[in-house]
Amino acid sequence: MEVVFHNNLFPLFDPYELDDVKDPCPVFDGTLWHMFGSGGTVTTETWTIFHATAAALEGPWAEQPHIQLPITGTGIAAPGVIYAAGVFHMFVQTEFMKPHGRIEHAVSNDGFDWVVLHPALIAVPGSEEHGIYDPHPAELSGQKYLVYSAMQPFERAPQPDIYLARSASNSWFGPWERLGKILDHHDLPHHNRKDDPDYEWGIEGAQLVQLPSGKILLNATCFLPSGPRGQRQRVFFAIADEVQGPYVSVGPVLDPPHAGENGHSTVLIDQDDLILIYQSRLESTNYRWRYGVARCRVMQQEAA
Repeated sequence: MEVVFHNNLFPLFDPYELDDVKDPCPVFDGTLWHMFGSGGTVTTETWTIFHATAAALEGPWAEQPHIQLPITGTGIAAPGVIYAAGVFHMFVQTEFMKPHGRIEHAVSNDGFDWVVLHPALIAVPGSEEHGIYDPHPAELSGQKYLVYSAMQPFERAPQPDIYLARSASNSWFGPWERLGKILDHHDLPHHNRKDDPDYEWGIEGAQLVQLPSGKILLNATCFLPSGPRGQRQRVFFAIADEVQGPYVSVGPVLDPPHAGENGHSTVLIDQDDLILIYQSRLESTNYRWRYGVARCRVMQQEAA
């Protein structure tokens, strides 16, 4: 799989009242583009659910009131949203480094007003899913899935890997059957090792997309094995024939133009184009997180 980005627009816009915007998830409802994400500041790790709208993906974007959901948690952020049959379905984390976290499910007819339903997934304390976060819905070969990060209890930095759940009813209302881990640290030669004294973080921000060839693209975030902290985060792609893998990484796909990093992103397929909407912080943004959008033509190779 060859990935060469062009028409890279960054930053996509500057938020009015927020230090940082992260975890972009663009959704088109047939008339209007909605951008959902995390808005807040990395200074205190205080976040809210960001919402903006635009007539075109490249903008201009109009910020909307932040989405306030009647749920509890210290890490309510990183919404994964899909629009299907006239309804927005949002899956959002509540915690990510603590036990008893939940992946909540909310629905909306317009993207502005939301109703929270039963949790899609609940963390299992003491297990490999002790902490769960970064959910993203995907429909692949007609089947509905949730991909997410999960981790065991940890003493140093969190060490999440990528996990998968499948809807037992094949609807976005679940219930959700856990399928286990689909990508591990050891599957990525370009990711920091757990036993490295300067280990930074695990694999997160995953999304699954079915390519026109039928292959499954996993889009996620890794942390490079070396380099200064704050400059290691990268978007990477991996390819599989089946949704549960095995996945073969094609490596990081987007290099910062100068000092900085990029990460948690969403892929859209537009005919022969792959569109990447990503988060990045650079020297030019005073190392504040902003959104960018880039396009590329993707050529499938038998080796992928």
